[in-house]
Amino acid sequence: MARDEPGLFSALLRHWRTKRGLSQLDLSLTAEVSSRHISFLETGRAQPSREMVLILGGALDLTLRDQNVLLRSAGFSDQFAEPSWADGLDPTIERTLTSMLNKHEPFPMVVLSHAYDIVRVNQGGMRLMAWLVADPTALTAPPNLLRALFDPRLARSFVLDWERVARSLLTRIHRESLARPSDAALSALIRELLSFPDVPASFRAPDFTETSEPTLSVRVRKADVELAFLTTVTQFDAPQNITLQELKIESYFPLDDATEAALAAL
Repeated sequence: MARDEPGLFSALLRHWRTKRGLSQLDLSLTAEVSSRHISFLETGRAQPSREMVLILGGALDLTLRDQNVLLRSAGFSDQFAEPSWADGLDPTIERTLTSMLNKHEPFPMVVLSHAYDIVRVNQGGMRLMAWLVADPTALTAPPNLLRALFDPRLARSFVLDWERVARSLLTRIHRESLARPSDAALSALIRELLSFPDVPASFRAPDFTETSEPTLSVRVRKADVELAFLTTVTQFDAPQNITLQELKIESYFPLDDATEAALAAL
């Protein structure tokens, strides 16, 4: 495979090292490679082997998607697959997801792609989505969780304290986008969310000094029914492909007895 362009690997290596706040010596110690060799790689005086690219990608703690980008910049093929949601997941993973979705009933649970598309959902999640969407014709295929939150035609008008919830989730995906700069779909989603009507201008500059909470409380109201949820996000540990690394399982737990009863009634 031909190299993408001269100097691209060297430039990306320097970029990621400085982005991580590492000196050449720091990276050499982490990767167990001489600092002289790191210097030669960054100046283009030496060309890396495939194994060396993977060692450096691991030492820089790059996502699997960005490790593929680093490999391509050095002229190598991808190492990590990105199986499709339709039929590419391992059967064991599919069974696990199905079991989790079923066991969480009647409470909502959704499985999200890297760009927050809803790719799996249980019956509780489908019922809640149908109940909260103002204009079903505005739904995309697949539906997108964050688009539903920001689009006035979907669920936005039903979310109490919308600015707090929306700001929290937007800050989350800003962080994810910074960690995955090669993920064009995530960057495009952020631009789309900011383009919706009446989104505060302050959302364009997220405050990364705010603590990223492990859970998020959400309250929604339609007519005289109010539901309160605590949401949590689960991800697979040590994934072996890009799809699994970026997958999110979002679970909704009722915060009070009234919500639990209402979900059962739905």
